[in-house]
Amino acid sequence: MSRRPELLIPIVFEAGNTAKRSVASWRSNRPVIERQLCTNCLICWIYCPEPAIYMDDAGNVQIDYDHCKGCGICAEECPRKAIRMVVENV
Repeated sequence: MSRRPELLIPIVFEAGNTAKRSVASWRSNRPVIERQLCTNCLICWIYCPEPAIYMDDAGNVQIDYDHCKGCGICAEECPRKAIRMVVENV
């Protein structure tokens, strides 16, 4: 049986398990949706590299902060600039 290496960086050993893992501790900044500007176009969802953006039962875009790495792609790609990045409170 091979032993997994002890690393000090986050790593995923098993394919297809990102929904099981929280990456919240990786973040230094987090996206915040400005509700008055958001049109729920889901362009942020298209570009998000993680399963972190979803639409709730009321039809509003939400961010799952357990799966958001804080990369800022959603804020960069939002055509209405309805997502802003703020410093993560630790």
